[in-house]
Amino acid sequence: MENKQISTQTAEQTQTSELMHLLKATPRGLSNEEAERRLAQFGVNEITEKTTSLIVKFLGYLWGPIPWMIEAAAILSLVVHHWVDLGIIVTLLLFNAGVGFWQEYQAGNAVAALKKKLALRSRVLRQGSWQLLNARELVPGDIIRLRAGDIIPADAKLIDGDYLSVDQSALTGESLPAGKEKDDVVYSGSIAKQGEMIALVTTTGAHTYFGRTARLVAGAGKASHFQKAVLQIGDYLIYLSLGLVVILVLVQLFRGASFTELLQFALILTVASIPVAMPAVLSVTMAVGAVALSKMKAIVSRLESVEEMAGMDILCSDKTGTLTQNKLTLGKPQRFEAVDAQELILAAALASKSENNDSIDLAVIDGLDDPQILGQYESLAFVPFDPVGKRTEATVRDNHGHTFKVTKGAPQVVMELAGLDRDNRTKAEQIVDELAATGQRTLGVARTREDGSWQYMGILPLFDPPREDSAETIAQAKTHGIQVKMVTGDNLAIAREISGKLGLGKNIRNADQLLGEGQSSDGDDLAARTEAADGFAQVFPEHKFRIVKALQEKGHIVGMTGDGVNDAPALKQADMGIAVSGATDAARAAADLVLTAPGLSVLVKAVEEARRIFERMNSYAVYRITETIRIMIFVVLAMIVFNFYPITAIMIILLAFLNDVPIMTIAYDHTGLEPGPVRWNMHRIVAVSSIMGLTGVAGSFLMLYIALDLLHLSIPQVQTYIFLKMAVSGHLTLFVARSKGFFLKKPYPAPVMIWSALATKVIGTLLAAYGFGLITPIRWSEITLIWGYSIVWAFLTDWTKTLVYRHFNPRSRRHIQFPETVHRHLAPHSTHGGVHP
Repeated sequence: MENKQISTQTAEQTQTSELMHLLKATPRGLSNEEAERRLAQFGVNEITEKTTSLIVKFLGYLWGPIPWMIEAAAILSLVVHHWVDLGIIVTLLLFNAGVGFWQEYQAGNAVAALKKKLALRSRVLRQGSWQLLNARELVPGDIIRLRAGDIIPADAKLIDGDYLSVDQSALTGESLPAGKEKDDVVYSGSIAKQGEMIALVTTTGAHTYFGRTARLVAGAGKASHFQKAVLQIGDYLIYLSLGLVVILVLVQLFRGASFTELLQFALILTVASIPVAMPAVLSVTMAVGAVALSKMKAIVSRLESVEEMAGMDILCSDKTGTLTQNKLTLGKPQRFEAVDAQELILAAALASKSENNDSIDLAVIDGLDDPQILGQYESLAFVPFDPVGKRTEATVRDNHGHTFKVTKGAPQVVMELAGLDRDNRTKAEQIVDELAATGQRTLGVARTREDGSWQYMGILPLFDPPREDSAETIAQAKTHGIQVKMVTGDNLAIAREISGKLGLGKNIRNADQLLGEGQSSDGDDLAARTEAADGFAQVFPEHKFRIVKALQEKGHIVGMTGDGVNDAPALKQADMGIAVSGATDAARAAADLVLTAPGLSVLVKAVEEARRIFERMNSYAVYRITETIRIMIFVVLAMIVFNFYPITAIMIILLAFLNDVPIMTIAYDHTGLEPGPVRWNMHRIVAVSSIMGLTGVAGSFLMLYIALDLLHLSIPQVQTYIFLKMAVSGHLTLFVARSKGFFLKKPYPAPVMIWSALATKVIGTLLAAYGFGLITPIRWSEITLIWGYSIVWAFLTDWTKTLVYRHFNPRSRRHIQFPETVHRHLAPHSTHGGVHP
């Protein structure tokens, strides 16, 4: 035997006898010794996972630009014995790391959920006798027995038996059970619904169809745009602070300052420049938003996904169970000799058995206006469906004692049974062909007359109908700037029919032809074709994964919905993986958002809330950079010009408390709703923040001039004076930063935000007035001047802010830069607004 397993594709294309030879399998099964040897060679039949220790995961959150800055400040505090500073900084560092670590820990492991899907026990032929073994002990070449209700334990080729109905919707996305016969291949993780057959195991463990899905999940992943934005902000502040530190060190050394003084100032500057609370504030903002989303029946499993949802511009939606009901339903009955539609459905229902739990039988019975009518008939004999006869047949007696037969099955078989004449046969075949073109299955139905001859009652179409809210939800998604693409394992005909009904367009591509390995095309061309398609049919897990990656390569933020194991890799790779109601454990574990209400209608509301959350985070980012520039540049320049500390170390710590801790109320702020996807626009954020910050620096220097030359305050009083000015201006800056227009216009700040700002301003004012042994007090007249000056300067800062936004938006409107394909799907009124990359 070759030192490798037989691939599923090879198993499908190879005759059973040749496959038995390749695997060195015998009709008596493997010997125990051979099975042990193969187990050692191929490994156990399970999915192995790579694990990282919790300690290593936690330490990972202490590594990066912002943690480095915080750690540097902690080291400086330790060196100069500033124990209070050290305690505050270390607490913030551990808090930020703890929030990130806990969210990752709670998210769970998608591979573990996939492992739980594997069958636990299996009936195996070993040394000529059937044994019940753990599924993990199966090896290629084993012969197994599959029965209704079994979870298929490995990829296998059916070698004996008549028929096996297999539900593989969780793997392939097919909405209907697949009929399997001898020489067909069945997949690990699918479920046997009817029948019993003998199978030859060809592939086990991670090499199975199911295992490849698990490997894709384990290898999938993406860097959060939120994490990238935080790193960009951190890098910007690092370069700025390092530049200022170099300048100051050179100046102070030239002036003959002691090394200890330089170290102390470096501490002050570092603490002032580090956005120590930024990761925590943004995480809390997203966490509060996640609670709001949970009330909408949308559970967030990864905090950063809230921000990704706000920027999502393409949604790849699984068809079966998401856009459709995943429930076979009768279409319009096509009558031949039936008096009416209900007589036709009744004849088919009498040829069905509800206890078989067959999806076709249940759909037929559900089509009756009054299912209780079946109680008037007694079933005397029943012949179930088989792949040879291709029909069911029942012998029935009604409540008047009349006995007759009914049958339903393949239309051509039933036509032949009823002996249709040429005209009626032509008509029936035309109806079947037309329904097949729209992706509908058909059943022929017949019943015996009194003389025992068969009469053709008619044809029943079967299809998986769209959810009632799907079309409306898709239309709403388009008005929000989100293009929806359908992804399904069903054939092109079914996909195009459903896509047309839902208003998605009919440019549905065969995934294998579009993405297949045999098609040579460069990545850009593939991504462009993927972007242009309205949907994809005959999709396998590898296809879904590649579809998401191709769209991401074109710069899209991609959402992917799904409910089955087959969706898990793409759910994890997508920027926004969405597990719909009723999803498997594997899909839920891989997803960023889990919907607990049926359908996608809740998703539109979730997107709206996510965009509001994003606006809060964007406002905080502008505020935080503004404050850093305002404090840091002023302190450095004041030191260079006046050769004294304009603010003390304890004052900087107090400012960090007064400005950053209460700022977490921004998580509850009222914000406007952008009509389209929003993304981090770092150029604009830095430009707005820089102008606002420099305006604040100018205001602080003017206040310093007033304090020194007009009020003639002492240095300690000047420091208190500047401290109160920065404390009062701090929250006024937040109210300015939270809007892109005039800051007194709607939507107004949340009450909790206003009251927290007032409370901290009052604390700062009382500190300035009375000192409390921490700082030098100043007079109430000077405090009044600071308050009045800060309020007036806030209006000036607001004016400069609006000028910058007008520079970025010349027509005074917020512009979204959508990808070209999205523009085609937007209503005219929704082609602008929001934030562009």
